[in-house]
Amino acid sequence: MSVPSSLRASATVVAAARAGFEEWRGARREAVVAPLGNLALVETRWLPARVDAEAAGKQARAEAGDGVTVTTVARTNLHTGEPEHGLRFWDAGAPAVRNFADIDAFPFHPEWVVEAAFTPVATDRRVPFEHIRDSGGSRELVVPGDIAVTLDGVDYVLSAFDDDGTLLLVFGDPTNGADTYGAGRFLFVPHEAGNSTVVLDFNRAFVPPCGFSAQYNCPLPPRQNRIHLPVEAGEKLPVFHGGYAVH
Repeated sequence: MSVPSSLRASATVVAAARAGFEEWRGARREAVVAPLGNLALVETRWLPARVDAEAAGKQARAEAGDGVTVTTVARTNLHTGEPEHGLRFWDAGAPAVRNFADIDAFPFHPEWVVEAAFTPVATDRRVPFEHIRDSGGSRELVVPGDIAVTLDGVDYVLSAFDDDGTLLLVFGDPTNGADTYGAGRFLFVPHEAGNSTVVLDFNRAFVPPCGFSAQYNCPLPPRQNRIHLPVEAGEKLPVFHGGYAVH
């Protein structure tokens, strides 16, 4: 496989990525089946306006069965701009957890460890991201800089948003819907302040939370994050025993 890039990752960077690949794979398997892992989320319940989320959560916890954890969640109403609050119910013994077998993935490919140029923006810039359960609506997320890379002779300026202090790239490619999750995949992009270069290790591209539970509302890849060639690296799809399907 050859993936021409504007900035090829050094042998040291590629070797480190290869050395940590299986450990990352194991950590992913453990994370999705954890009591608050992606597979354990069985319900997201949005509360009516003026209902105290903390009080509702306290009552729900008192009524919850064994192995069920209740947490609070908030979002902004797309139409009014007002905050909305809800409860999330996590079941450590959910059918999806019990039937989970693995996360299928491509073998490690050193060609998909590439370097890219990172250019920060002067102020907090917000870019609209459509979300999978918003019926075509979009939510504006802070994108603190541009990630420029050339893949297979095509120049891209990718938008990775700030996910609690970490850059999260939501991207799509022709493998979606066939080999990989149909709505695209996620990739964390490590970045040190003041550094003009970032590493895109597509071997660590992962299935988004909505690929494990329909209770999530994941962002979708914007146009600028749609890569024209198949990214045959990273996670493909979750695998379950006995034909079990998440949705």
